[in-house]
Amino acid sequence: MQRRAFLKKAGLGAVAGTAAVAAPALAQSSPEISWKMTSTYSPTTPALYTTAQLFCSMVSDLTDGRFNIRLYPVGELVPGFGVLDAVGNRTVECGQTASYYYYGKDPSLCFDTAVPFGLNVRQMNAWMYEGDGLKLMRELFAPYGIINFPFGNTGTQMGGWYRKEINSVEDLKGLKMRTAGFAGEVLSRMGVVPQQISTGDIYPALEKGALDAVEFVGPLDDEKLGFQKVAKYYYYPGWWEGSAQVSLYVNDKAYAELPKAFQAVVDVASRAASTHLVEYYDNNNPDALRRLIAGGAVLKSFPRDVMDASFKVSNEVYKEFCDKNAGFKKIFDNYMGFRDNIVPWFRVAEGSYDNYLGAALARQKKS
Repeated sequence: MQRRAFLKKAGLGAVAGTAAVAAPALAQSSPEISWKMTSTYSPTTPALYTTAQLFCSMVSDLTDGRFNIRLYPVGELVPGFGVLDAVGNRTVECGQTASYYYYGKDPSLCFDTAVPFGLNVRQMNAWMYEGDGLKLMRELFAPYGIINFPFGNTGTQMGGWYRKEINSVEDLKGLKMRTAGFAGEVLSRMGVVPQQISTGDIYPALEKGALDAVEFVGPLDDEKLGFQKVAKYYYYPGWWEGSAQVSLYVNDKAYAELPKAFQAVVDVASRAASTHLVEYYDNNNPDALRRLIAGGAVLKSFPRDVMDASFKVSNEVYKEFCDKNAGFKKIFDNYMGFRDNIVPWFRVAEGSYDNYLGAALARQKKS
């Protein structure tokens, strides 16, 4: 019942109903297939991990148990940042990860997750599914032997936890900070010393002073990981992640071996699981933030000069990469062209509504 309720909520009730009716015929005509799936995440980050669990469950249910995927958490089969290679060389058939972890292979991969001052979650979905995003990302991943599927989004992330206040750009200099992807490149130009550290190692590094700051996702995950215990200043917004798309990687040869009906199941189940991730965060982040503040976290916005400097440096880095990497420039021009076209619309409707309602509720609370 829970799976059917989720499918209905995700707008895929008709698909689920069709699959349920067709299941006996599908079972008779299809082989039994077993895959292994690795994740960059673990149950310590439930929103992310349960998305992968839901996907595996749906694939089995929609094929009447003929197609089963066994999920392994980070480190059990593959290191946290080894998912791309493991799927590409078919150590596993599929994996859950975020593409900006592989910035060192090609900075263009970050467009599949997040780049500084990029798209929000709805804009990202529109670019991927209605714009050229998915086409461009499929072209990018093809040499790695991978077919990528959008696999949910965290929404706009927080700017992270800091041991000291950030009052100016000067306060960033020498700061040892856990961050990932393109953000590290930009922040390093502003004096930050970026560190890419796997999830399970972040808290010990922060506690021991090997890190001065850490950004991960947002209130829900940050609370569970305990960052507030050792760094009390909690900044927003995470300008490097206006949204952060998680991805499902599937080995291209393994995918090609699937019956067409099973290929369709992968697509349907990944889209349905995707809606789970952003809904999970949107439902749980507000209360988690209130608990963090009640527990002593100091919520602060980045000063305007820090935001302006970050925007300026981001554009300088983009130009450098475009000048030396034609593939990066092709994706950048398309992605940023889409951003520049859609953001004014969001300011007119979404932005003005959200800003007014937030201010009105604040006034009502004071009266």
